[in-house]
Amino acid sequence: MSETAHKFDSTILREYDIRGVVGKTLHVADATAIGRTFGSMVRRKGGKRVVLGYDGRLSSPDLAAACTAGLTAAGVAVIQIGVAATPMLYFAVWHLEADGGIQITGSHNPPDFNGFKMMMGKKSFFGADILKLGEMAGKGDWESGKGKVEDKSILDAYAARLLQDVKPGKKLKVAWDTGNGAVGVSIAAVVGKLAGEHFILNEKVDGTFPAHHPDPTVPKNLEALIARVKETGARVGIAFDGDADRVGAVDSNGDIIWGDKLLILFARALLQKHPGSAVL
Repeated sequence: MSETAHKFDSTILREYDIRGVVGKTLHVADATAIGRTFGSMVRRKGGKRVVLGYDGRLSSPDLAAACTAGLTAAGVAVIQIGVAATPMLYFAVWHLEADGGIQITGSHNPPDFNGFKMMMGKKSFFGADILKLGEMAGKGDWESGKGKVEDKSILDAYAARLLQDVKPGKKLKVAWDTGNGAVGVSIAAVVGKLAGEHFILNEKVDGTFPAHHPDPTVPKNLEALIARVKETGARVGIAFDGDADRVGAVDSNGDIIWGDKLLILFARALLQKHPGSAVL
């Protein structure tokens, strides 16, 4: 159904997500159009239900409300899980057997950024999918309907699923820096049930990120974590970005373990279970 078209700022349609500066390149009206268009795409694939979550940024609630309005206008039912880390949104899509998911997040960017990460069905939504979304919005090529909205907490199920993979081992001291990001809503439910001693920094979700910039791959942003590791004698320190889909790590000496070394450690563990497998 063709209605009033919506044109996005060309800079916000990226390869793996939609992202921009709120009030400059990304606006509330964009969130409505994204919801309407994505919802239309879901319906044309035979879907009916989309999970929506968002990070702790100050702009996220308004963008979430607008995106929900767009989704329901396309005739899609929306399951709202509230403030959540991006992996929690991905889990929710599978756990609730939904037809898609949208996470509103600015990830590791400064507080004035925000954006959208999506799943179509159980798969990533990127590249040509995002280009198609922009084209459809530009034509006003939308479905219409009256979708319902439901609030649902999945924290307990999410924590249980993460803990399911934890095997009994050494009781370690671990420092965790949530960086005032969205993982603050779920970190205690997980580490509180792990063996050993755990020290959580900057647990309160705060979209202004008062402790430090929410990118754990930058050494400056790991200073508080390194200090806590040394102070407590922790074996390892883990830091998260704003939506907890990237991590930084430091060892017991406070030395940073960079991503390439983390890959080696993870690969070694996986290859013990799946010898000869490819590592991507």
